[in-house]
Amino acid sequence: MYEALTLVAAGMENYGAYSDTNNAIGGLGLGGFYIDQWYILLVIPAMIIALIAQARVKSAYNKYSKIGNSRGMTGAQAARMILDDHGLTYVPINITQGTLSDHFDPRNNTVNLSPDVYSGTSIASIGIAAHEVGHAIQHAEHYFPNKVRSAVIPITNFGSNISMILILIGLFVTAFNWLAWVGVALYSTVAIFQLVTLPVEFNASHRAMNHIRNLGIANDADAKGVKKVLSAAAMTYVAALITSLASFLRIFLIVSGSGRRRN
Repeated sequence: MYEALTLVAAGMENYGAYSDTNNAIGGLGLGGFYIDQWYILLVIPAMIIALIAQARVKSAYNKYSKIGNSRGMTGAQAARMILDDHGLTYVPINITQGTLSDHFDPRNNTVNLSPDVYSGTSIASIGIAAHEVGHAIQHAEHYFPNKVRSAVIPITNFGSNISMILILIGLFVTAFNWLAWVGVALYSTVAIFQLVTLPVEFNASHRAMNHIRNLGIANDADAKGVKKVLSAAAMTYVAALITSLASFLRIFLIVSGSGRRRN
């Protein structure tokens, strides 16, 4: 779940094994050509929204990572209880190094929790662990939006890596100006990825809330804290979508304006 922080900063989700797309795609086009009126009108406001969302999720985590849950259950114990309840006894729970580095890895079907979440007994720990298990359950149930996102990832990786090159060639070499529009189309895959990510992440959080309530992992007070943490994290995905759309629109307007000037 807390790939959300990287998602806002990089413009793509560092979803552990889903993509390895932590290559700062969001930087393409944020400062890509120059600071123009579209950068000021579109990108800067989107970046401000993203920073606010990032601050909110950090604030929620910092608060609820210091408050113990009523059952004294660790994140790993909560994750194991939910997995076993769904018959996923074969899915291991590993410790992954780093802070807020929690993720589900579909390549080897593992839930990977950061040390603080794995061993922590805070409200935040059980919420984050439950969210990652939500992804494991999605994978086991072949949740359709999850499959769509998996299919989009290689296209997005390719599009984000080559789009700016094509756009620059199209803008500066008149004979190949059509390449700029090919680049714009490829660049749009970043926003498409962010869009298909939303239902996957919202569903994982919804599953997490249901699990901790139905299995008695958290009482009502704990559940309220978990919801605040998950809701704050969800907004980072919304912010990432807004940022990617703003960047795409700016690129579109630059290329469109260049075409009109040539005509």
